[in-house]
Amino acid sequence: MLPADFDTARFVHDVLAEDLGQGGDVTSAACIDDGARFRAEMNCREEIVVAGIDLAAAFFRALDPGVRIDTPVADGDKVPAGTVLMRLEGGARAMLTAERSALNTLQHLSGIATLTRRYVDAIAGTGATLLDTRKTIPGLRVLEKLAARMGGAANHRMRLDDGVLIKDNHVAVNGGVAEAVRRARAANTGLQIQVEVDQVDQIEPALTAGAERLLLDNMDNDTLRKAVSLVGGRVPLEASGGVNLDTIRGIAATGVDYISVGRITQSAPAVDIGLDFVLLP
Repeated sequence: MLPADFDTARFVHDVLAEDLGQGGDVTSAACIDDGARFRAEMNCREEIVVAGIDLAAAFFRALDPGVRIDTPVADGDKVPAGTVLMRLEGGARAMLTAERSALNTLQHLSGIATLTRRYVDAIAGTGATLLDTRKTIPGLRVLEKLAARMGGAANHRMRLDDGVLIKDNHVAVNGGVAEAVRRARAANTGLQIQVEVDQVDQIEPALTAGAERLLLDNMDNDTLRKAVSLVGGRVPLEASGGVNLDTIRGIAATGVDYISVGRITQSAPAVDIGLDFVLLP
C-alpha cells in the first residue's frame, strides 16, 4: 500500500505529461477512430512478484474515467509466466496513450519486487531480515521502497532524517568512532544512533560511547562471526557491502540480524509484461 501522503494523481499526471509532450499521442489520433473501443489483457511473460498494479491501472483511468478494469492479482503476489495481471475495456485511443506509462511503472516496480523476493528466499529460515537502502532512482524512492516491501524486504531509512547513521566519513572527520557517537548523542535528536564499523576493534568504542545499532561494513564471514560473538546481542547488527545472491545465505548464517542490499533497488531489471489489444465491433 502506498503511503497516505503519496500523491498518486500528481505522479500519474507528471509521467503522462513526460510522454505526451505538447502534441499528445499523434499516432493514435491519426490512426484510431475517436469512438473506437478496445478490450485488452495484460500478461506477465515470466514468473514475477507483482508491485504497482493499482498504480498502473491509474494511468488508464486518468485518460478514460469510464474504463472497465479488472485486476485478478495484487501487489506482493508471486505469479507464474502467462498470468493475467489486468483486463481492460475502454476507449482505444486512451488505452494506447496510457500503455507505455503503465507498463514502464509496473515492469520497473515488479522487477524490484521480483529480485527482492529472490534475496528473501535465499535467507529463509536463518532469522536474518533483508533491508533496502537509499540507493534509489531520484524521485522514485517511495515507489521503489514499496516494491522492496512487496518482495519481502523491510525498509531502512526513507530519508536522511529517519535516523542517525554515522558512516566512515563522519568517523574520519571526528577522529574516531567514539567521538562521532558522543557528538551524535549530544545532539539529542531522539533518533536511534547506528554506526558503521569496518574493523572489529571499532565495536567496543562505539558501544561504550552509546551506539544503539552497528552496521558491519564489508566484513568477511569469519569477521562477521567474531563481531556477532563480541557484541553478544547487546545491539542489533546489520551486514552490508558486496552482498549478492551467491553470498547472502552465508552472511545470514553468521548470526547478523539484518543484511542490507543496495542492488535490489539500484540494479533490478525490469520484468517482461505485455499488453494485447482487441478492437471491439
